[in-house]
Amino acid sequence: MCVGFFGIQIGFGLQNANTSRIFQTLGAEVDSLAILWIAAPLTGLLVQPVIGYFSDRTWTPLGRRRPYFLVGAILTTLALVVMPHSPWLWMAASMLWIMDASINVTMEPFRAFVGDNLPEEQRTTGYAMQSFFIGAGAVLASCLPWILTEWFSVAATAPEGVVPMAVRISFYVGAAALLAAVLWTVFTTREYSPEQIDAFEAGRDAAPAAARSQRAWYTGGVLWALVGALGVAAVGALDLQKELYLLAGFILAFGLMQMIVGALAAAGRSNPLSDIMGDIFAMPKTMQGLAVVQFFSWFALFAMWIYMTPAVTAVHFASPDPTSAGYGEGANWVGVLMGVYNGVAALAAFLIPVIAHRTGLRGAHAINLTLGAAGILGVFLIRDPQWLWLPMIGVGFAWASIVSMPYAILANAVPGRKMGVYMGVFNIFIVVPQLVAATILGAVLKGVFGGQPIWALALGAASFLIAAGASLLVPASPSVARP
Repeated sequence: MCVGFFGIQIGFGLQNANTSRIFQTLGAEVDSLAILWIAAPLTGLLVQPVIGYFSDRTWTPLGRRRPYFLVGAILTTLALVVMPHSPWLWMAASMLWIMDASINVTMEPFRAFVGDNLPEEQRTTGYAMQSFFIGAGAVLASCLPWILTEWFSVAATAPEGVVPMAVRISFYVGAAALLAAVLWTVFTTREYSPEQIDAFEAGRDAAPAAARSQRAWYTGGVLWALVGALGVAAVGALDLQKELYLLAGFILAFGLMQMIVGALAAAGRSNPLSDIMGDIFAMPKTMQGLAVVQFFSWFALFAMWIYMTPAVTAVHFASPDPTSAGYGEGANWVGVLMGVYNGVAALAAFLIPVIAHRTGLRGAHAINLTLGAAGILGVFLIRDPQWLWLPMIGVGFAWASIVSMPYAILANAVPGRKMGVYMGVFNIFIVVPQLVAATILGAVLKGVFGGQPIWALALGAASFLIAAGASLLVPASPSVARP
């Protein structure tokens, strides 16, 4: 079940470790990196709930989730091949958008896949195993440019505006590995039918949440839309960073969608939008508590992914110029550091169930997030690049926990027949912090920290600590009996 995630994470790891490098190679300034990354969270916000909703309602000869694995893997493979050949910055940003949408088409059903197929007592181990394959795939992806340069003498530098050959070949290898791994899962696994899932749900005694009233839809929609509209007006009137239009626009759009659902309810009609919005407002209390944890966890991760390369190349290698040899060396070293924390995550996946058995799921997650905070802070404080691998150990434990513990907690708290849509809705609490990071981090660094990207890592460490505290406050989910 989990082998496919090895391939997905190769694509995701190549994206995380090399996108800022590609953008800077094509002329992007440091303070514009965050907004260029906005494609990733926006596509996830739109794609994952929709894919989750439809995969809950799909049953084909390939099963319920596997058709989405297959289509997403093919599209991601094509995007990986094309992206490093982008001749212009706008094309690279567009390819990031397409790649992330394709990864999300594949990734979301994989989260529900484990929840579908395993009973409650096996889900922690199942998601931990998924975490192992995520770590293993990311190690390969993160280290590929460095391996090609150091072992095979493939060029790590190129003329201005050209992506280095080491990065290009890494994307080719990643594309082939992703497709092969996902195909393995598609053709070697089975799924429970919708009727079997309903039979499993017979053991759950939780009552369905009350439907939201038409008045609540209108009132909430107007309030959200008003706040969003005021935000849009404030950005223009106060000449704030233009990236804030995206955040205000998201708030405005969420309000408008609520009003649309209210109108559908008044007409006695429903559609996928009204169903998904209804599920958002009917989410279990456990999921609401996890939303806070996810927000601060992913804000920290996104700060690291965006600014790790410019921070390390500028501070630890004193080479902020993307065309310099020092920058290429530093960027390759960042790939190795990404590989270190993902390698640690692959090993930590075997320890997390043991920790969870002793401290509970919430306690284990809090411990690992605290280790992540210490790790990111270590990168901020250490100046010798040769020692930067050490704090990556803490980041590895946090990453292993982030991609397993919240999903194990969530899978035990939501109805099996809605596993896909709730896993997709859960992605909103991953996407929103990325959207916030992408819209404000550049402005904060420029206005408060003199444009120095290293300070983004300090902010990430603080965010991890907040997430660790919030993890301890997540309400316990009701037990689910499964035949």
